[in-house]
Amino acid sequence: MNEVLPDILARIGNTAMVALRNVVPENGARVLLKLESENPTGSMKDRMAIAMIQAAEAAGRLKPGGSVVEYTGGSTGVSLALVCAVKGYRLHIVTSDAFAREKLDHMRYLGATLHIVPSDAGRMTEKLTRDMIEAARVIAARTGGVWTDQLNNSDQLEGYRMMGAEIWRQTGGRIDGFVQSVGTAGCVTGVATALRGHREGVEIVAVEPAESPVLSGGRTGAHRIDGIGAGFVVPLWRRGSIDLVDQVSTEDAMAMVERLAREEGLFAGTSTGVNVIAALRLAERLGPDATVVTVLCDTGMKYLSKQP
Repeated sequence: MNEVLPDILARIGNTAMVALRNVVPENGARVLLKLESENPTGSMKDRMAIAMIQAAEAAGRLKPGGSVVEYTGGSTGVSLALVCAVKGYRLHIVTSDAFAREKLDHMRYLGATLHIVPSDAGRMTEKLTRDMIEAARVIAARTGGVWTDQLNNSDQLEGYRMMGAEIWRQTGGRIDGFVQSVGTAGCVTGVATALRGHREGVEIVAVEPAESPVLSGGRTGAHRIDGIGAGFVVPLWRRGSIDLVDQVSTEDAMAMVERLAREEGLFAGTSTGVNVIAALRLAERLGPDATVVTVLCDTGMKYLSKQP
């Protein structure tokens, strides 16, 4: 008989993995995709949201009836809105019209109060990120709410270390490479820590938008990939734990999203397209005896309004 869960938060994590079959290169490594769309809000960010809130509670900073403040491109905000709804906290979200309308609507339905910062023609830029951060700082100071401050909050790493432990267990320790696009850098850092705790030789590849290759030492630029590419080197970035920084363009990511849907039956967002392209490159380099894991970051249902 199926277990009855105490609440929806107990459904976060323990997501499945699936092997890609049709988009993979011939004679390349096996490529496995961690289905983070199985989390309650359809996103891997559920892991970081609950980790940050639980840490604030444990430290005594967040008490019953309290409030939370965050800036977000949407997925982190939706995840925080879910956690705060279950736990009874008020939530102020700073976001922008640059991000998918579905995410903004989802946050509102879960009870969050939204503060919208206008974008430059719907594009993600360094200025937009910094404007959102400043707006969140002002609201936190005014309301006395706990600012989870995702770009600086290392508490999220615990949620992603759990993902890494799941990946190790699901592959039976047969993993040669892990690929993940960089938003806060929490996922790639946390998973790398967990995997290399078992075996140092796992190759870790971080990925960023080709239009804004700041982690590679390039210039900041505008792109249309939700959730990654802040436009500057984020505080949780740890170059020493990364073997390679790869780059994928918005155009190529969108094309891969379409291929995944039509050839694999997997409906995802553009950050997943970024992940899969970089994972296929690594798979081709490592060869047929290797296994590469990457992440389906969230469901494509969050992005229907942004489809061309």
